[in-house]
Formats: sequence, structure tokens, C-alpha cells
Amino acid sequence: MEYWDIYDIHRQKTGRIMKRNDWNMQAGDYHLSVLAVIVRPDGRYLITRRVDTKAWAAGWWEVTGGGVNAGESSRDAVVREVKEETGLDVSQLDGGPVYSYRRDNPKEGDNYFVDVYRFVIDFDESDVVLQKAEASEFRIATLDEIKALAQEGIFLHYDSIKQVF
Repeated sequence: MEYWDIYDIHRQKTGRIMKRNDWNMQAGDYHLSVLAVIVRPDGRYLITRRVDTKAWAAGWWEVTGGGVNAGESSRDAVVREVKEETGLDVSQLDGGPVYSYRRDNPKEGDNYFVDVYRFVIDFDESDVVLQKAEASEFRIATLDEIKALAQEGIFLHYDSIKQVF
């Protein structure tokens, strides 16, 4: 079972934790997530397609990301998520957080902060090893291809992260 730290609106840890995806957060409670925009030196991006069994946004395209575990740093979480979901190791890269944003979803009981990272890494398609429970396929996509998926309404978080592309 994974647990997440609970933060207040000022992004300070409250000392409380929650079970992963336990959407019963109280007003003013937040958890922390990370997203990793991975770009090759040729300007193309690694995107993955969510498995069809996901409860939310099944089959949509996205960049790699996930929740920050209790006691884990944002940086450690993004390195872990990229490794788990794609097989790529970004631990020694200079890329770092580009910015953070906050989402308030009181009706869903899911308020969160997101740290958005950008990493430039030279990799081939053969280097990508997908976590089958998370992603069904991947693409090395151009920005125009990503924009087209977003216009179709099937690219997760695009409006929140488009400035990183």
C-alpha cells in the first residue's frame, strides 16, 4: 500500500498521510504529484498511452508522472516514476522542476500540487520499457503531434503543461 503526505494550501506538510488515491481529502488538504516532460536532443517527446483499465482518462496520452510517496522528495519521485514507467534513468540529468501548479477539486475530494520537470535525454525507442500496468504504448512525438492529440481532447494535462514543450 502506498501512502502520500498531506500538505496544506501553503504546501507545508501537515504531519498526516493518506492512502494513495483515497479521494476523501478535506478542504485545504493537498497531495503532491510530479510530471516529467522527456525530450530528445532532436526535439521530439516521449509520450505514453494510459492503459484502458485506468479508472480515469483510460486510453489517453500523457507524459510520465505520478504521486509523491510519503517521506519522498519531489525529485526522487520523478526519477522513480520515469524509471518505473519507461525504463529510462534520469537520475544523473540536470533537468529539474520547471514550475509547479495547484489544482483544487473539492467535489472530487482531490486537491493537489504538481511539480513539472523537463529532462533532455538521448534515447532510442529500444531503450523504452513500459510498465504494462500503466501504459499500453508509447510514441516519440513532435510538438505538432502532441498538440493534435490535445485538440482531440485525449492528451492529459496538456493545458497545464504546454509551456514546458
